[in-house]
Amino acid sequence: MHELRRNHPLEGLLKHAQLARSTFYYQRHRLARGTDKHAALKLQIQQIYRRHKGRYGYRRVTEALRRLGHLVNHKLIQRLMGMLGLKSLVRPKKYRSYRGEVGAIAPNVLNRRFKATSLNQKWVTDVTEFSVAGQKLYLSPIMDLFNSEIIAYQTSSKPVQLVEGMLRQALSQLHCKDKPLLHSDQGWQYQMRSYQRMLREHGVTQSMSRKGNCLDNAAMESFFGTLKSELFHLNTYQSIEQLRKGLRAYIRYYNNDRITLKLKGLSPVEYRAQPLLT
Repeated sequence: MHELRRNHPLEGLLKHAQLARSTFYYQRHRLARGTDKHAALKLQIQQIYRRHKGRYGYRRVTEALRRLGHLVNHKLIQRLMGMLGLKSLVRPKKYRSYRGEVGAIAPNVLNRRFKATSLNQKWVTDVTEFSVAGQKLYLSPIMDLFNSEIIAYQTSSKPVQLVEGMLRQALSQLHCKDKPLLHSDQGWQYQMRSYQRMLREHGVTQSMSRKGNCLDNAAMESFFGTLKSELFHLNTYQSIEQLRKGLRAYIRYYNNDRITLKLKGLSPVEYRAQPLLT
């Protein structure tokens, strides 16, 4: 193309080659400095990146190149993309509430024993974050491990005091004989004195995951994954309030209508309502 510029306008050549102007000048600059053995590979990386509008990081770009027949290592592609200033524009993040030890840390009493033989025996909880139109919405639910039912939840644009409102909802449903175990991660909310005092007053045993081990709370992680794949990623929300309404409707659907194979094809509420279990 550099040679053809002598007789043809650059714009026409770029359009015919489907090449960005920046790519052309980058390659010309590299040629002026000497031979670049990765020049062709870099060009393909740029083309893949633009084709997918910045959604691909180095792992997906590597896979795309392999589908084109290139035997490349992901570490090389990561390095080349760094040199080109290319990185994925998609940055999904898991909400992490851990801020060090700001209060008492409870032992991992649950210890991944996720099966419960009766209602209000084992509860799990966590907080997840949603981002809509530049704003955040936090969801904090409690799940009963007996039938996977969401027995209480709270949403808020700020995580402060989120879990205490949720906890009050759950505790109001307990009978005098009920003394559940409540498992969470080591988030700062669950270390607060007021939260732990509420647990003690109702005879609830507190349990916490080990630091940085999400598998210790796999049941709640699974619910969040289902929620986001079946609701959040299938819809477009224009506001936090619109998402809040969607969450209310989905949790109602999840509890009452969505069948679960491990519950013999029943919904959580249907499983709870079986005559032999009441």
